[in-house]
Amino acid sequence: MSGNSPTAFLPTTRRFGRSYLDWIALAAGLVVSIFLVWLAAGQPLVIAAFVGGALLLGAFARAIIPNHEGQQQAQFSQPDWSVTVAALDQPDRAIAITDRAGRLVCANARYEGWFGSDHAPPGLPVDQTSLDRLTTAARVAWRDGHSFADGLEPQTHGKNAPDNRWRADVHRAGRGEDYLIWRFTSVVTADPIADIAGQLSNKLGRMLAAAGFAVAVVGPQGLIVSASDEFALRALGDPASQLVGREFVSLLAQGDNDRLFWARDEQHALPITLYSVPLSDPDLVTPPPMESAHLLMLVVDAGVGLGGDGQSVSAAPQLEALLAQLPLGLAMTDRDGRMLFANAAFMRAAGKESEDAPTYPTDLVVREDKAALSDAIRRFGQGPASAGDFAIRLAMQPDEPISLSLAGIRGMGEPAVLLSLSDSSEETRLKRQVAQATKMQAVGQLAGGVAHDFNNVLTAIIGTCDLMLLRHMPGDSDYDDIQQIRANSNRAASLTRQLLAFSRQQTLRPEVLQLPDVVSEISQMLRRLIGEKIALQVTHDRDLGPVRADPTQLGQVIVNLVVNARDAIQDAAPRRGAEAGVAEIGGVLKLATRRISAA
Repeated sequence: MSGNSPTAFLPTTRRFGRSYLDWIALAAGLVVSIFLVWLAAGQPLVIAAFVGGALLLGAFARAIIPNHEGQQQAQFSQPDWSVTVAALDQPDRAIAITDRAGRLVCANARYEGWFGSDHAPPGLPVDQTSLDRLTTAARVAWRDGHSFADGLEPQTHGKNAPDNRWRADVHRAGRGEDYLIWRFTSVVTADPIADIAGQLSNKLGRMLAAAGFAVAVVGPQGLIVSASDEFALRALGDPASQLVGREFVSLLAQGDNDRLFWARDEQHALPITLYSVPLSDPDLVTPPPMESAHLLMLVVDAGVGLGGDGQSVSAAPQLEALLAQLPLGLAMTDRDGRMLFANAAFMRAAGKESEDAPTYPTDLVVREDKAALSDAIRRFGQGPASAGDFAIRLAMQPDEPISLSLAGIRGMGEPAVLLSLSDSSEETRLKRQVAQATKMQAVGQLAGGVAHDFNNVLTAIIGTCDLMLLRHMPGDSDYDDIQQIRANSNRAASLTRQLLAFSRQQTLRPEVLQLPDVVSEISQMLRRLIGEKIALQVTHDRDLGPVRADPTQLGQVIVNLVVNARDAIQDAAPRRGAEAGVAEIGGVLKLATRRISAA
């Protein structure tokens, strides 16, 4: 260990020299000095004075030595941040450390590559929403010791910034808990189109080539995005040819009877069959139209391996293997509407995950849409090759119509229909949230209108009570009833203010008040609410501090608690009365205020 970290033992070596070697040298010098003084003076009194002065000087030096050692020890106890940076150097995570002043103490290379060394969290180059989340996370971490922030998006996408979101985990650390450790993790969003395009040059492309398929992904502009080696070999004669960016239709030629051939096949000796499958991002709430979507182009020799001998589509295991690998919900039916194949993504989107495909696709929709879907499948299966969208309602989601894409397939023996269904659970959730927000907004507007009208009625009642009080003195029998009507009208007016606050048409007015005063104002009404058989006991703690709240809201909270307690007592009274052998039994409702600490 001393060979690996010699600095850790350096203060101990210096203390050893100060403690023993220096004192031995000092003692030897003192003895020699006494001998020389005795030879020179020969007087005992002079020798004693010399010894005393030497001892005093040694004590003074001893008092200075520990301070020097403490300075040396403090010098060697300074933290080495380079070691911390090396320990935190993780290639897949950005890590930074900040102090209480918000200064960036250290960061690893990934952090500098993503955010730069000039930015200290939470002040990172992100959008305003992400900046607010980081600020809140820092405040919570200083308070609770740990927090996190999700959905952080960059303000601008630099060359080193990833094209996705981040998640930040914040921990408070250090001997004095004076530092925050920030860990940023990249949240990668899946892109099925990019995954398919990337796999065509790997195992998926080789598997499809073995099944007789030449495959390419074509963008909305008709340009090739990616192609398998088999496609390059058959289109240009060289599997290493670069096809990205080339126009797809330039590689094909049309012969007699609308038959397709490779453009390099000048003799038109071998016709081909072309299939197009639209690719859409399942994360999009509204799928793009077919003319603006990416297409998966499947090219196979006509009449070879895929039912060219008159067999049905169900005898094409190669095509089923292809559809099973795609992350899109795809299924295939014959011209009569019988289900031939459905991959796992199709069944998951239909709400039948981990179940076998039904006999007919109409078994997945509601009864009202069965006939329309059956007619659409027959139309696409018996007519010319075409494609289109069809709105259906699934049996698992009868209230949410979704889009089903249909495409007629030809050249594979018996005509067939390709069905495409995307998972709309996220779209459904967003629709419900929007509907709920719209409903709450309508309720708020209604509450505001009712509150205004009701407040006008209460104003008339309160004014009438004031006029009646002018004709009645406090000793009259009706005076107390008029006062009670006026008090309850004012209470109802406060309820209208709550409705206005709920509808965002009035701002709450918090005040500094005493809880006993609020309880005392509503005690009379509380006793009438609970009835005669329930006793109300109110107790207040000593030295209650003031609170800041809206008095109307606070009073309503107390009323709601008392009413709930009254209902609970009335529900339990018959049972307790039966156990006690009496017909009716009351209860006691205690309302108390207490002074407690925040902990």
